[in-house]
This record gives sequence, C-alpha cells and structure tokens, in this order.
Amino acid sequence: MGKITKIEAQKRRGRYNVYLDGKYAFPVAESVLIKFRLMKGLELDKDQVAAITTADQQARAYSRMLDYLAHQLRTESDIVKKLHDLETPEQFIEPILQKLRDQHLVDDHEYAASYVRTAMITSLKGPGVIRQHLRLKKIGENDIADALAQFTTEQQQVNAAKLAEKLFRRYHNQPLIRQEQKVRQGLLTKGYASAIFDQIRERVTPKEDPDEQAALLDKTAEKLWRRYRRYTGRERVQHFKQGMFRRGFDLDRVQEWLDQHQEGLS
Repeated sequence: MGKITKIEAQKRRGRYNVYLDGKYAFPVAESVLIKFRLMKGLELDKDQVAAITTADQQARAYSRMLDYLAHQLRTESDIVKKLHDLETPEQFIEPILQKLRDQHLVDDHEYAASYVRTAMITSLKGPGVIRQHLRLKKIGENDIADALAQFTTEQQQVNAAKLAEKLFRRYHNQPLIRQEQKVRQGLLTKGYASAIFDQIRERVTPKEDPDEQAALLDKTAEKLWRRYRRYTGRERVQHFKQGMFRRGFDLDRVQEWLDQHQEGLS
C-alpha cells in the first residue's frame, strides 16, 4: 500500500507526477488522473498502481496518435502501422482505434472520398491508380467504390485529355501511329481504361504534318538502311521493313520510300 502525498503538474501540458509516501512513483495523463479519481491522501495497492500505469501507457499512445492525425487524414492501417512502429502493446491498439473512430478522427470512408476529390483536382491519375493506392491503404472495396463514384466518366475524359495532350507533346517526334500507341499506353499506366482514349481520341490527337512526318520517315529510313547493311537483297529489305514497322511507320509509306530511293540505295 502507498498513500498519495503529492500530485504535481509537469511542464508538459496535461501530464502529472504522482508521489507515494513522499517519493516519486509514476507519471499520469490528466485523463487517467480523472478516470481513477487520483487525489492527495488516496491509498493505492500494487494492483491499482499497475492498472493506472497501464492506462497511462494507453493514454500516451492515444496522445501520440492525436499528434499524428494533426497534420493530415490517416487511415486505420496508417494508425495501426504507427502504433506498431512505436512498439505499442497489441492489446492497446483496438481500444485506441475504437476511441478514434468514436470521435470521428479516423474514418476510412471519408479518407477515400477525400483522397479521390484531391486526386481529381491536383493530379492526372486515373481511377485504376487511385484504386490501387486505396487498396494499399487497406481501404474496403465498398468504400473505394463509393469514393470513385465521384470520378465520373465526364471528369475522367477532362483529366485524360490533359494528360494525353501532354504525352502527345512528349512524343511529337515519332510517327503519328506510334504517338497514339504511346499515349494510349500512358493513359493505361496512369489508371485510365482503354475506352477513355477512344472517347477523347479525335479531340486530342494532333493533325498530322505531312512534311514533318515525311522528314521523320526519311531520317529514320536512312539510319536503318545503313544499320542493316550486313544483309543483302531481299533479306536486307525484310529486316529494314520490320525495323520501320516496329517504330510505327506505315508499311505502304515505307515501300514508297524504297521505290523512290531504290537507285541510290547501297
């Protein structure tokens, strides 16, 4: 048994030191102080002290989570990971989570909705990439579906068009067919369905510049024709055409180039 002889406030707000029989015994949070009705003159046995100490450990872990949540929204999986990182006893985790839920400080449904709204406005990520992020955060599929309902087909087309225009500029020095292939793949990588590109294709695909495309074909053809000089005759032509096709050039135009340059090729 020990009698509380003094309770003094720490410099840290909301924390107190408890003295038993004139000697420092343990620290407590204000919530624990109130919960156990600790006051000067109260006698405590070892089991009570152990219960108070355990409650204070949980209160400190909860306080750390409040600090963790102060900067941005977090998911339940974020909270669990952080508690594990802090080596919080396993038996504290669910009670802390439940308390945060009850106070609406952690809500995976709201997190998912907020993340989708932010991603739609500040990035060009498509639904697939957003869904993957939320799954990595261990958000439930129903919450993900509800959140992604905000990302309408119309809004996807707007965002995908911005991304497509950006990608077309990046690949402008390639054959138009290859540009479209690259842009389509770029949209897929960013999480848009293939159908989205089909829906915006006409308004985002730049008009073909015949002179620019002809110059590009001529430059690439001369380079490849030299590269395959170790071959002769039909074999060289075959490798040349395959190489041009892989780079996105139309084979009819490639054949036209061969016909026009046949006499000068060596």
